[in-house]
Amino acid sequence: MLGFGLHTFGDVVGAEPDAHPRTIREVVAEGVLADARGVDFLGLGEHHRADFSLSAPEIVLGALAAATERIRLGTAVTVLSSADPVRVFEQFATIDGLSGGRAELIVGRGSFVESFPLFGFRLEDYEALFEERLELLAALVAEQPVTWSGRLRASLTDQEVWPRSQASATGGRMPVWVGVGGTPQSVVRAASHGFDLMLAVIGGSPRGFAPFSRLYREAMTRFGHEGGRVGLHSPGLIAETDAEARELLRPHWITQRNRIGAERGWGPASVREFDDAASDDGALFVGSPETVAAKIVRAARDLGLDRFDLKYASGTPHAENLRTIELYGTEVIPRVRAALAEG
Repeated sequence: MLGFGLHTFGDVVGAEPDAHPRTIREVVAEGVLADARGVDFLGLGEHHRADFSLSAPEIVLGALAAATERIRLGTAVTVLSSADPVRVFEQFATIDGLSGGRAELIVGRGSFVESFPLFGFRLEDYEALFEERLELLAALVAEQPVTWSGRLRASLTDQEVWPRSQASATGGRMPVWVGVGGTPQSVVRAASHGFDLMLAVIGGSPRGFAPFSRLYREAMTRFGHEGGRVGLHSPGLIAETDAEARELLRPHWITQRNRIGAERGWGPASVREFDDAASDDGALFVGSPETVAAKIVRAARDLGLDRFDLKYASGTPHAENLRTIELYGTEVIPRVRAALAEG
């Protein structure tokens, strides 16, 4: 059965002195609403820059663990390259205990590199850091004494790590997804550890990622792993009509795209670029509940999805984020489930 999640980076709206702490409190309120509306998962993205408020998402997840009842809680993503896997495991095992077994991780290299100089890592080690730390995390989530050695971190010898997750009591392990942008090497690496795969589709057509879904299934079989889930992360916004949703999202999307694009040497975004992304075949899931539901159904069938995660905040105000969550839970999710049940 298809699962439904939401992601946010805690986009900061406004420049007043309390904008960051206010946004953090708003994220908690958004998570409480998502829980009440039957959403399956909430992921908080880790960033270390002025336009996003969630540099320590694990602490916010702790608050959400106490304030919610059923929604699963995790990151989207934990920047594993610049985080110590032992500490990451300890933090999420703690969140798992607080929430009664509702924690899960989405780890990745991240699309921003501010954490590297902040925590004393070299960009030259970008790839090697992630490979080593993913390997160590795979050993840690087995929740057995760990013996591991690498080049960029101190070795461990028969080391136990506490607390345990709730899943370990029945021989399971805390769920771990690897967020990838769509390279075959990243897909195969996720499968080699038996981790779930989260495809980050922020540009182009979701349909274009179907080969990576197939590659992941094949690689899981080749490595001898059973199961394995494929998820899709895409941005969007939901309103009563398609026209309203596009009018609301367009200025925020273009502003955010141009701010990040200026840092990366991209040209300015245009209304045409937004309209292409918001089309039936584009990466933005923006529109009325009917439109967004139909687009999720197509993506679920094209990619064989196990979960769809909507990144609902793109510089949009708190009120619009709440409305998107409300419509996602009460109208989009039931429509998608009904359509998929009809075959």
